[in-house]
Order: sequence, then C-alpha cells, then structure tokens
Amino acid sequence: MQAFRLVAPHTTRLQTIARPEPGPGDALVRVGAAGACHSDLHIVDAPDALGMPIPLTLGHENAGWIEALGAGVEGLERGQPVAIYGIVGCGTCIACLGGRDNECRNVPAGGIGLSRDGGMAEYVVAPVRQLVPIGDLDVMQAAPLTDAGLTPYHAINVTRRGLRPGSTCVVIGVGGLGHRAVPILAALTAARIIAVDLRDDALRLARDVGAHHTILSDEQAADGIRELVGPAPGGADVVLDFVGAQATVDLARAVVTTGGDVAIVGLAGGALPMGFGIIPWEVRVTVTFWGTKAELADVIALAREGRITAHVERFTLDAAQAAYDRLRAGHVQGRAVVVPSTRSAA
Repeated sequence: MQAFRLVAPHTTRLQTIARPEPGPGDALVRVGAAGACHSDLHIVDAPDALGMPIPLTLGHENAGWIEALGAGVEGLERGQPVAIYGIVGCGTCIACLGGRDNECRNVPAGGIGLSRDGGMAEYVVAPVRQLVPIGDLDVMQAAPLTDAGLTPYHAINVTRRGLRPGSTCVVIGVGGLGHRAVPILAALTAARIIAVDLRDDALRLARDVGAHHTILSDEQAADGIRELVGPAPGGADVVLDFVGAQATVDLARAVVTTGGDVAIVGLAGGALPMGFGIIPWEVRVTVTFWGTKAELADVIALAREGRITAHVERFTLDAAQAAYDRLRAGHVQGRAVVVPSTRSAA
C-alpha cells in the first residue's frame, strides 16, 4: 500500500509498504480521509526531541471503514464507518481508567500518527476501543473532527463555567483549530465571540461560521478588544489561545477579566507569567491537550445533526506533501484533508 511517511528529520516521502494486519483487539481501517495538522510539522521538524519513532506514517486525524477485525473483537462489522480517536494511552493509569487518555500518566503524547503509524495511508490499524461510529457522516467531515473538532470542544468544555449568556469569549487564532472553535461556541453557548487572527481571509471565515466581531492581530489588538469588553478589572470572560506564541499569551493576559478563564491550546512556546499584579485575580489558566473519547462522540453527534461543519481543502495521497507545504506557509483555510486511493491496495 501507499503511505506518506517521515523517513528522517525534515524529510517525508510517499512510500510503498506492506499493508498492516490487525492484532488481537485491533481493527484494520480502510482510510477514507486523514487530516493534516500543524502539530505534524513539529513532528517532522523535531521527531527526536518529541520521542517519535522513525520511520513513521503521519496522520492522527482519521476516518474510514472497518476492513478487518483482529481476534476477540465483537460488536463491530466489516464496512462500518468509523472515526479514530487518535490518543492511545496506557489504559491502566487513573486517568485512562477514567476515560481521560489525554491525561495519561505513563504514555505522554502517545497515539496513532504519533508513537505508531498513522492514517496518511491506504490502511491503518487501531485498537477497537479507539473507534467511534459515525453513521452517515461523511468521512471527509469526520476525520478533521477527531482533532480539529475535538481539541477546541475540549477547551470549551474546561472553560464552560465562564460561557454564560451575555459573556464574551475571545478566540485567538482561527486557523485549523480555531476555525472549529467558533461554530462550536455558536452552537453550544450564547456567548459573544470575538475572533483574532493575523490574516484577513481567516477573519472572513470566522465571521462566516459565527464570530460576532473580528480583530486583526497586531499591536492594537488588545485595544480593539478592550473597546468591546471594557476596561480592567473587567474584560473577556474566556480566552482560548489556539496559537500559544508569546504575543498571543500576552494578549490573553491583557484582556481576560478578573475571575476569568484562559485556555492555552497552541504549541508555539509562549510563557504566561503568573503572580500578584501580573495576571488578574482568580483567573484560571489551563493548558489543554486534545480531548476525551466521550467528547469526540459529542463532536460527531453535533456534526451528524448539522450543527457544525468542517471547512476542508481536499488533497490526494500523492499530493500530501503539497498539503503540508501549504499548511507550513499558512495558506490552508480550515483543514487540509488527504483522501487516499485504495486502487493499489496490497
């Protein structure tokens, strides 16, 4: 089969490899769609620092159809459409036992397309416990929801206390993740949504999917937000930072209200200083990671009901490198989704 693989730091290649076989408790999934995520670029650039194996088939946002089942699997059938929950925790720590694989205490950042081969291929193997049935939902919609939908949904969940009717939520960065946060907020809350981004096209997309106000991310961004939310000690009830750079965490600190919530989702390496007089009183700061399988089921249900829709750009498997090049250049609107061909399946 064909697979798009990391073969060395900074080096990816489309290769022909053997089709994997499902072991006990596993399923072989014929991949219908695989999302290209910005975090994949971190893996490509620094796999050793992140502890990722090489070679590695990329792709942690996946959906498709069950092709075969390993020994001991019941309750699923060949041809069933499924999304794949990408995190694979240890299954035995207190967090995993509670259904919070994203908080696994023994396997940091382990999962499909991370510590084991992913879905930028014609087939992928996954533990059946990671599968979420999607019914009649298009796999092109389901695949990006496994991260680009799940991650913002989880960030919204952990800050839900501040998302009351009449509250304000600032969404910083409306790219691959943030563009999903806006419609989820619009679908689930009555909060006023302010979207912030460097790009005019991203702000137009944010308005199209439910943002009430948009602010260009420049040196005047904090002033623009303050004109909408008022002066300190008031401010935004919730700030969701999908960038995580120093400039964006500084912006979050500058506009959050006393008693508000900040969720740092992005991986750009910014640091949020804490202490008296540095950040408003009683602000709760959470560094979120992905989400739970139960939350993924919620996201899939929202999509099946038509309450959220992923904005995707489609690429064939042999154009996967072009998808990542566009992603690195900041030219992808929404999510890049790779659709493998199975004509040459082996």
